[in-house]
Amino acid sequence: MSMGRILGVVILVIGVALLVTGYNASESAVDQISETLVGRYTDETIWYLIAGIAGVVGGMLLMLFGRKR
Repeated sequence: MSMGRILGVVILVIGVALLVTGYNASESAVDQISETLVGRYTDETIWYLIAGIAGVVGGMLLMLFGRKR
């Protein structure tokens, strides 16, 4: 397995972890109140979700198109 694909797997796992963290944060009491009053989640939760999506997409692309030997 090439280094690019290994890096892709690592980034994918980190992206999934960030998505799970963002999802759990969105279910917290503070975010529920923020969404009810303001209509959106807190900035920290949004950044977790954005970084998680970017990590998953980037990791998948590296796994699929990573440099071959």
